[in-house]
Amino acid sequence: MKTDSLLIRIGLGFYLILFFTYLLGPLVLMSITAFNSPSFPQATPWEVLTFEWFRVLFEDARIINGLKNSFIVGFFTVILSVIMGLAGALVLTQIWPKLRATFYTIIIAPILIPGVVLGISTLVFWDRVSVMLGLPSGSFLQNGILLTVLGQSTFIASYCMLVFVARLQRYDVGLTEAALDLGATHVQAFRKIQLPFLAPAIGSAAVLAFLASFENYNTTTFTFGKYPTLTIELAQKVRYGINPSISSLAFIIVVLTLFFALVHEVRNRRVQLAIANGAPVGAVTSGFKMPRFFAGNPAAVILALFMAAIVAVIGYAQFYDPEPAKAIVLQEKRAAQQKRIEALQKRLKEKRLQKSLKGPDIFNEGKSKVPKLKEKKEQKTPFGSGIFSPDNLNKVAPGAETPPTKPVSPFGSVFDPTNLNKVAPKE
Repeated sequence: MKTDSLLIRIGLGFYLILFFTYLLGPLVLMSITAFNSPSFPQATPWEVLTFEWFRVLFEDARIINGLKNSFIVGFFTVILSVIMGLAGALVLTQIWPKLRATFYTIIIAPILIPGVVLGISTLVFWDRVSVMLGLPSGSFLQNGILLTVLGQSTFIASYCMLVFVARLQRYDVGLTEAALDLGATHVQAFRKIQLPFLAPAIGSAAVLAFLASFENYNTTTFTFGKYPTLTIELAQKVRYGINPSISSLAFIIVVLTLFFALVHEVRNRRVQLAIANGAPVGAVTSGFKMPRFFAGNPAAVILALFMAAIVAVIGYAQFYDPEPAKAIVLQEKRAAQQKRIEALQKRLKEKRLQKSLKGPDIFNEGKSKVPKLKEKKEQKTPFGSGIFSPDNLNKVAPGAETPPTKPVSPFGSVFDPTNLNKVAPKE
């Protein structure tokens, strides 16, 4: 039993290593390329530690503009998607049971439709609406920001609805009925009872909607107009070549993701400790004391170390100068290139020397290099060797003393043109 348990643990550990390597390996490699000096993203060979690609990133006006547009689109997409998703979830839980399956299928359908189709349909639909309303070209219905928000919300709202449906399945409808019995209106019951219960789902749906909007490309590529988002700018840059500034952007996104994940884990650990000690959950968020923050909370320690490492790296980057190391690497590259050139020249000289030592080939000298044409052999047929020859009719028949006035055929006069006018001999 112990051996089986040990093998299971080893197999599980090996599987987890492969899983996280497959999942996070590309991100780790891209993060490493952000600190390497070559102008093209590469992790190996390592040349010089540098932070200049972060400066190049922040000086790139197109990337900054795309990032700004992504945040604007994401903000409005979150608002619209959360509202529509919450409304759809409430209707789904209160609609007539026989219609729930049909309504659920209709709401989920945008998730199954390709993003390209959604982008094209959004562009065409709102353009037709603008024409029907008589709005001039370039009106607000044809604005890239609005079209992108509308296009993305059509399917992101479905994701939000699934989050709310999962939360509402654990809601006790008796709480709302008790509030209504006590004189509360439906709006008051929703605002004071149901909405606080849905608060965690609202936060989760908002984060999900923002991330889905931030990384979306298929739908946005047809609707952005004059307002390209970050994904559009990155795709356009890839067509003309990229530099490690894209890797620095990926590194920043990874760092922010880890930071918020650690913050969320710290908060959850504090809530769990409070519940275990019998304290109310609301008391956990009040005040901040260092011993309580780190006591029994390893996530808080990791978060503190993580922030200290980030501050140390930023401080080190302020006075670090990679230029001397770059000059040394450049000299090494030039020396290696010169060695390769000299080796190539040496090989060429050796080849020329070998050819000169061989001398002329006296055995083949004077002989024509043009291959002789093979004599054409006469083709044989079942009717003879020369029966279909063009000059066969001009040949003299065997046994004739003088050349005949007419060509003699091997078949006699059967093909003579005047043969049909002759009288057949009487028997």
